[in-house]
Amino acid sequence: MFPIHRHPPVAQALDEGRPVVALESTLLAHGLPRPGNVETGRELEDVVRRHGATPATIAVLDGVAHIGLSGEELRRICSEPDLTKLGLRDVPVAAGLGRSGATTVASTVALAQSAGISVFATGGLGGVHRGARDSFDESADLDVLARTRIVVVCAGVKSILDIPATLERLETLSVAVIGYQTFAFPGFYVTESGCTVDWRCETPEEVARIFAAADGFSAAALVVANPLPVHRQLDPALHDTVLGYALGSAVGAGVTGRDVTPYVLERLHVASNGLTQEVNVDLVLRNAALAADIAVAYSSMSG
Repeated sequence: MFPIHRHPPVAQALDEGRPVVALESTLLAHGLPRPGNVETGRELEDVVRRHGATPATIAVLDGVAHIGLSGEELRRICSEPDLTKLGLRDVPVAAGLGRSGATTVASTVALAQSAGISVFATGGLGGVHRGARDSFDESADLDVLARTRIVVVCAGVKSILDIPATLERLETLSVAVIGYQTFAFPGFYVTESGCTVDWRCETPEEVARIFAAADGFSAAALVVANPLPVHRQLDPALHDTVLGYALGSAVGAGVTGRDVTPYVLERLHVASNGLTQEVNVDLVLRNAALAADIAVAYSSMSG
């Protein structure tokens, strides 16, 4: 049987029907620099608690999937060198070999649902990569969202992806995408990606009602796109200029596949004098707060 450990505060909250918010660990282990990533991990959990829910940061440690981490386990995820990034396909391999790793959006969503968690907060989703017509490079996030009933609060998808194609795939997979207080689909670092969504919600209670209405009808996720306020986004002109240059540079340097994303993000980080890191932390904290509000609203309906 697949080994899962529920952190005692998370187990108690779930057993008592209280709201819980799942958080991914890849952001902490691979998306943010050390040692500040530990503080961000604590901040994320604190934000969820302040908004009335219990945080459950998810990771695999020594072959066991942990639904929620102790303080020491969180420090381990943030400091252990060469920690593996575990997609959904990698989790049972790590479990069978007794390995440790940080979970991605796809694997976190699957593990959260298996533990009975209904709301998940992250930064940005994976999607269809540019040039996927030739490379078939598409994130596993999309398939998992199509068959996992959970609310996912995000800041859209990373702008290095093919955003129109990603939204088309989500539509084909019957994954509902709702803008939070907007019809504009966000582009992670920037408030608007240039794409729109068909539906918007104004309050966490509206999101909770939509998710509850899908019970017994849809087995797919409900994606809530929560954009940064305009005054807190990365400068769009700088973003677009550097993005275009970095994508062209990647082609010239022969960078392909999974190496393109870190290559481009590093160039955005340098060009913005490190501001992308601040924006990244800002948006994921906002998403965690909204996710907690939705979890509280949904829990009150379910209870």
